[in-house]
Amino acid sequence: MEENMDESQSQKGCKECCERCVGSLPWASLIATILLYMGVALFCGCGHEALSGTVNILQNYFEVIRAPGETLDVFTIIDILKYIIYGLAAGFFVFGVLLLVEGFFTTGAIRDLYGEFKITACGRCLTAFLMFLAYLFFLVWLGVTAFTSLPVFMYFNVWSMCQNTSLVEGANLCLDLRQFGAVTISEERKVCTGSEKFFKMCESNELDLTFHLFVCALAGAGAAVIAMVHFLMALAANWGYLKDASRMQKYEDIKSKEEQELHDIHSTRSKERLNAYT
Repeated sequence: MEENMDESQSQKGCKECCERCVGSLPWASLIATILLYMGVALFCGCGHEALSGTVNILQNYFEVIRAPGETLDVFTIIDILKYIIYGLAAGFFVFGVLLLVEGFFTTGAIRDLYGEFKITACGRCLTAFLMFLAYLFFLVWLGVTAFTSLPVFMYFNVWSMCQNTSLVEGANLCLDLRQFGAVTISEERKVCTGSEKFFKMCESNELDLTFHLFVCALAGAGAAVIAMVHFLMALAANWGYLKDASRMQKYEDIKSKEEQELHDIHSTRSKERLNAYT
C-alpha cells in the first residue's frame, strides 16, 4: 500500500515538474525565434549561392570581366551584398537570442523564480527598446524583401524566354545587361535568342538553379518579415502585462502600508486601554 502511495506521489511530482517546465517556456517568442532563424538562414544561404551563380553567368555567357583596381562594377557590388549577408546572419542570430531571453524573463514561472525585476522601470524600458528594434528590423526586412524581388523578376523573364524557345525562335530578342545597369552604357554585353550562347545558357543548370535560389531567398525574407511581426505582437503583449503588473505591485504596496498603519494604530489603542485599565 505504501509502495503504491509512493509511486503515485512520484508520478504526481513528475507531472507537476513537466507542467512547470512547459509553463515556463515563452511559446510565442520561441516560435518567432525559430521562424526568424529559418528565414534568415534560408535568405542568407540561398542568397549567397544565387549571387555566386550570377557571377558565373555573367562571366561565362555575357563575357563580363572584373574591372581592375577599386573600380565599382557589378562584381564589386555582388561582393558587397555578400558581406551584407554575412552581417545579417550574425546580427539577427544575436537579436533572436535577446528576444528569446526577454520572453523567458517575462514568463510567469521564471518571474516568480527570480523575483520581480521585469516589472521595474528598467525592465519596462528594456522591453520598449526591443519593441523599437523589432519594428525597425521589420521595416528593414520589408526593404530586403522588395529588393530581393527584383532579381527574381529579372531571372523569371530570362527563364521564361528559355522555356519558350520555340515560340521566340523567329523573333530577334536580346538580353542586354545595359538595361539592368550591370554594365556601363559604352559596353555592349548582350545575348540574343538565336545565338549559341543563349542556347548554352538555357541548357545549363546554372540559370535554373540561380533562379530558384533567388526564389528561396525571397521566401526566406518573407518568413523573416512574418517572424518580426510575431515578435512585435509578443513584445506588445509583454509590455501590456508588465505595465499592468507594475500598477498591481504599486497597489499591493500601498495596501500593505495601509494595513500596517491600521495594525499599528490598533496596537497603540490597545496598549493605551490596557494602561488606562491598570
